Amino acid sequence: MYLTVKETAQYLSLPEQQVVSLVRQNRIRAIHDGEQYLIYKEQFNAHLKQVEKYKKLIEEVLSEPIPEDIDVKDED
Repeated sequence: MYLTVKETAQYLSLPEQQVVSLVRQNRIRAIHDGEQYLIYKEQFNAHLKQVEKYKKLIEEVLSEPIPEDIDVKDED
């Protein structure tokens, strides 16, 4: 349910110092239990699902062929 900074860094493929920096900047919500920061795992699952959804959408848009413009005909 909760991840340590080290586990979060592995989960996000980021260096631990960057995760700590994001926590201190309040960009990642965390609680401090007196010894370490604990980060709620579910906040990342929702975010990662949304990112995957947007990646698929972008891939679909980029894979569509460009329609031929009917106004641009080479007429001599």
